[in-house]
Amino acid sequence: MRTTRRPGSYECGIDAAMDVIGGKWKVLILWALEVRPHRFGELRRGLPGVTEKVLTDQLRELELDGIVHREVYDEVPPRVEYSLTALGTSLNEALAPLGAWGRENILDGAHHD
Repeated sequence: MRTTRRPGSYECGIDAAMDVIGGKWKVLILWALEVRPHRFGELRRGLPGVTEKVLTDQLRELELDGIVHREVYDEVPPRVEYSLTALGTSLNEALAPLGAWGRENILDGAHHD
């Protein structure tokens, strides 16, 4: 895992975790891969608005961080699948309460003062 992306600049664990999942698409990629492995085209179709370059970059960063596994199958034409590693699964488990908070407090329109 790439743990020195910003050496010495983390203030806390949340800061370090946000560095790994930062960006609009990474948590959506993680959510999709939680269901099952996906090919690149499947991910792109499932994330309307993401460009091929951005998706490629985000997948590469998640792979470098040990969150996503990229499997290349020796077929013609070549087939590539992306899946979560054990670290990726544990990250999704950590994100679940945050998703629940968003559903309860943002999506359901509840406003707490």
